[in-house]
Amino acid sequence: MSKVPAAENTLRILGFLGAQRGPVPAAAIASALGLPRSTVYHLLAVLSEHGYVLHFPEARRYGLGVAAYELSSGFSRQQPLSRLGRPIVAALVDAIGESGHVAVLHGRDVVYIVEERARRRPRLVTDVGVRLPAHLTASGRALLATLPAEQLRALYPDAAAFEDRTGSGPHSYPELRRLVAEARERGYATEDGDVTPGFASVAVSVRDHAGWPAAGIAVTFPRENLPPDEWDALADRVRAAAAELSRRIRGS
Repeated sequence: MSKVPAAENTLRILGFLGAQRGPVPAAAIASALGLPRSTVYHLLAVLSEHGYVLHFPEARRYGLGVAAYELSSGFSRQQPLSRLGRPIVAALVDAIGESGHVAVLHGRDVVYIVEERARRRPRLVTDVGVRLPAHLTASGRALLATLPAEQLRALYPDAAAFEDRTGSGPHSYPELRRLVAEARERGYATEDGDVTPGFASVAVSVRDHAGWPAAGIAVTFPRENLPPDEWDALADRVRAAAAELSRRIRGS
């Protein structure tokens, strides 16, 4: 149990709002996070007073405010995750000879913040600043696997949420739920041709001090270079890199 539950719940509300496509009702926040409605309303009132949340009275919904945007802008300027992650991924790429990257979850997308291309490997679509559907990428699936079931469901309410690129990948919530359950059980996520035909990826989530997903580290390789029976061993290397980045984020 947290020693400061109000602070933890405030951060959970901000995190939930930041993952939505638009403003949401307070009841949806309470349901997704498993909090009493009275607690949610009290915390939303404080957040609104300080500009972190906006209340839309006609719609009876809440969204992120200007103060939250200013925080995200400061984060973008400082680029702590990319600064901490780049040398770790570079060392991983040097060791295995395949390209690696770090991505963060942004709503139903992942945004790539580090890209390290291995020598004599083709350029990938996962360049810095590129956004891709989280449900199609190994990084995204690794991150989605760490979310509470209610939040995952809120992100993917219907078939329209499942963008397609190559014709493969999950097209429904039950399919996605199966994929993330497998990733959770294995301790790493994969994708095979769902982003780019002929390429596969293995990814592991990076957790912050509170256990929440901060980023995903992935390795992408030509499918012919590495058969699936060798993916477990590759995942061990990626898992070690993710653990190191997690340690650095926590400052331990």
